[in-house]
Amino acid sequence: MILHCVLMRLKAAMTVEEKQSLFEAIVALKQVIPGIIDIKYGPNVSPEGLHAGYVDGFAVTFESAEARDAYLVHPEHVGVGERIVSSTDGGLGGLIVFDLNY
Repeated sequence: MILHCVLMRLKAAMTVEEKQSLFEAIVALKQVIPGIIDIKYGPNVSPEGLHAGYVDGFAVTFESAEARDAYLVHPEHVGVGERIVSSTDGGLGGLIVFDLNY
């Protein structure tokens, strides 16, 4: 399995409703892209203070690396990905992506 972690530095001007709508669009990908086992999202709750401004994020669990690779090029993911990038402070610079194989 692959755990695909995405940390985001969202624009300060985003409302709670806009954030929720963005996360709902991410969660909806599970219904249209095969191989997604689970999607979790939310704000950073670590007490360590080491977030470097990346205070929102989500994690997608895939059944395999092949499922993750198919997700990356799937048209629905591409559309949501563009929405994510346009919502971050700094575009792609407002994202950190880290995948774990487990």
